[in-house]
Amino acid sequence: MRKIQLLLIFAAVIGCAAYVMMQRETITDDGPSSQAELQPPQAETAKLSELVVERRQVHRGELLLIGPGHPVPEVDQAVETVNLYANQQLLDGFGIMDSDIELPTELLERFTTMVGAAKLDGITNFLVTSGYRGKALQAELYATNGPEYAHPPGFSEHESGLALDIGSKQGKMESAEEGRWLEQHAWRYGFILRYPPDKTEVTGVPYEPWHYRYVGLPHSAIMKQQGLVLEEYLAQLQEQGRAEIELDGTRYEVSYHPVEDVTRLTIPEGASYTLSGDNVGGVILTTW
Repeated sequence: MRKIQLLLIFAAVIGCAAYVMMQRETITDDGPSSQAELQPPQAETAKLSELVVERRQVHRGELLLIGPGHPVPEVDQAVETVNLYANQQLLDGFGIMDSDIELPTELLERFTTMVGAAKLDGITNFLVTSGYRGKALQAELYATNGPEYAHPPGFSEHESGLALDIGSKQGKMESAEEGRWLEQHAWRYGFILRYPPDKTEVTGVPYEPWHYRYVGLPHSAIMKQQGLVLEEYLAQLQEQGRAEIELDGTRYEVSYHPVEDVTRLTIPEGASYTLSGDNVGGVILTTW
């Protein structure tokens, strides 16, 4: 009898030990130990790349303010242009006013992309009336037409390679379907109507429904969305420091940075970016 009692006691002890071990295993499986729970999670540090910006970058890029007080910057090399009359195969959906019209290669590519989109909408009567001008040609136009119709040499956007005059074979741009199409869609291709009718006091230039300037995306989209001309957009960036917009699923972040001799900026490692000066005193960094 005593032997049976000892066996029962021994079995009970073994059972309790097994139960405790099972509970420990259960706690271990269900979650971290109390010591692990007290340790704060380690935050991941975003990797950044450094971008060194020199003073000359203030006068390079697609967002340059050009006009009274802000001359066209001197460039390190001549602008590479294409004579449109000598390349008739390029004239698809648009014509040219005369045989001397030239466009910088990059501006030509962007313009033909935009014209190709217009062609899909049945708009095919664009007419390029003026393109790139060197300082000598601008001086000639200024001497012939005077300050009411031309900027003095060194102060015209046409000298920068970022602007062109677009007309219509059908009539005046302010009433032609080409003009209406551009007003509605040009921003999608990085272009802006540079001198709209309600911004003369800001730009200092009367309404020119033919004068289009390339500033690139997302800047043209923000300016269109907020009804800004280039002067207002640059001033707003300088005041607020940054802007954001989402286009076709891509989030763009735009930031303004004053530049002294050398300025160091950081961008997320692997991010795409563009950098443009404002031709005043800073640069605009765009990342996506």
